[in-house]
Amino acid sequence: MNDSSNNANSKVTRKVSVAVIGAGTAGQNAFRQALKTTKNIVIINEGYWTTTCVAVGCMPSKLLIAAANRAHTSKYSEEFGIHSEVKINGKQVMARVQAERSHFESFVEKQVESWPADKKIDGRAYINKEGLIEVNDEIIEADKIIVATGSTPFVPDGWSDKLGETLITSDSVFDLSDLPDSMAVVGTGSVGLELAQAFSRLGVGVTSFNRENRVAGLIDNDINAKAIDCLSGDLTFNLGSKITEVGTKVDESDKLVAFIKYTDKDGEEGQWQGDYVLAATGRRNTIKSLGVENLGVELDDDNRPKNLDINTGQIGDLEVYVVGDANAHIPLLHVASDEGFSSGSMVCDKNTDAYIRPPSVPFSIVFSEPQIVNVGKTIPEIEQDPELEYVIGEVSFDNQGRSRVMGVNCGLLHIYGCKKTDSILGASMVGPDAEYIGHILANAITNNITVKKLLDAPFYHPTILEGLRSALRDVQHKMSIPYQSHDAQEDSF
Repeated sequence: MNDSSNNANSKVTRKVSVAVIGAGTAGQNAFRQALKTTKNIVIINEGYWTTTCVAVGCMPSKLLIAAANRAHTSKYSEEFGIHSEVKINGKQVMARVQAERSHFESFVEKQVESWPADKKIDGRAYINKEGLIEVNDEIIEADKIIVATGSTPFVPDGWSDKLGETLITSDSVFDLSDLPDSMAVVGTGSVGLELAQAFSRLGVGVTSFNRENRVAGLIDNDINAKAIDCLSGDLTFNLGSKITEVGTKVDESDKLVAFIKYTDKDGEEGQWQGDYVLAATGRRNTIKSLGVENLGVELDDDNRPKNLDINTGQIGDLEVYVVGDANAHIPLLHVASDEGFSSGSMVCDKNTDAYIRPPSVPFSIVFSEPQIVNVGKTIPEIEQDPELEYVIGEVSFDNQGRSRVMGVNCGLLHIYGCKKTDSILGASMVGPDAEYIGHILANAITNNITVKKLLDAPFYHPTILEGLRSALRDVQHKMSIPYQSHDAQEDSF
């Protein structure tokens, strides 16, 4: 990574073929893959040696959601003639979240413990002006570098000082020892929405704030409106609001509480106060603090290298690969895993058989109830191509047979179909079993399965997946009748 003639100021203590910086999902996959072909490798990590998913992301959030859904089902079964009194033990809820999280972490830790001790360095890495890696008391010269430093929660400027211990993030919320009485969740992206609904269903008084009148980043206006409608039964939304001030004060019972002053969507001023403010305002990568500019790397406004190849993670012609959340591309575990595996293959001396990750079909799931899914292209992306003729097939789940039987009948699915090719361009949905419908549509787009071919597949009755068939039939019908709309028929039952 450097010209040895420039190394006069730094005494190299170790030379390696590959240095992996960061031991999350991407870093661990990269290390394991590269280790198959070279033993001259190190992995450097600061903090916990597990993953964002296991420690503060996917798994603890789903544990909380599982508890919340149990509580919700128990409390709201009167329509089925089932009446019960539900008592929620907040300490027990959080203890299970933490215990199961530790269980998942133990599997990752066991894997890390099996790695040779001399190949693991616990400390903060920095790339100096000579292109060498400084960590603890070592100066490491690496032929190739894989950057997998992950991301941290973004907190608006000044909030940490003003809110103090009343401020929590997705990195700290799962360490609560008990459920609070009240909470403001700022941000209605996937993390904010999932946590807000889960805490609300567990008896916490939750108010959700967002600058836009949107949830889950939904771009399809009809799906967004339906999602807000379906979720409003659990949540108090303050959408389209602008937060003007945050801070703490002592309330009438001499308790320190957080407060938020805001202007709502109608221009009216308001104030919220409660136990905690959960900042769910996104995550940011930490690559800027690594010193990559000393390699001649320029970063854009998202701290992403400007000449980054998103298919390989490689920066231009440098033997530097940025993968996982560090590249600010698609911050999802399965993407990080693929990128780590790919980079671990690319750095091998004989990488002709290296797995290079192809551009994947955009696919996101929000594990709220009902779930929210986006697959493939969005409407704005489709409309950027003036030659592209498309139709929108839809189905409501409000009267869909199995959904009504289960008492989960709130939802809407839009499928964007291409008239010329009979293919699926994308879809957006809020509704029951959306994760499964999303997988089917993502596979169809990936494998170029046409609408007709999907409709030739079996749809068992009575299932929620029959709603997908109704939407596909609506796509097919609208393709055959130009300039006319058609309301999808509900399933037979």
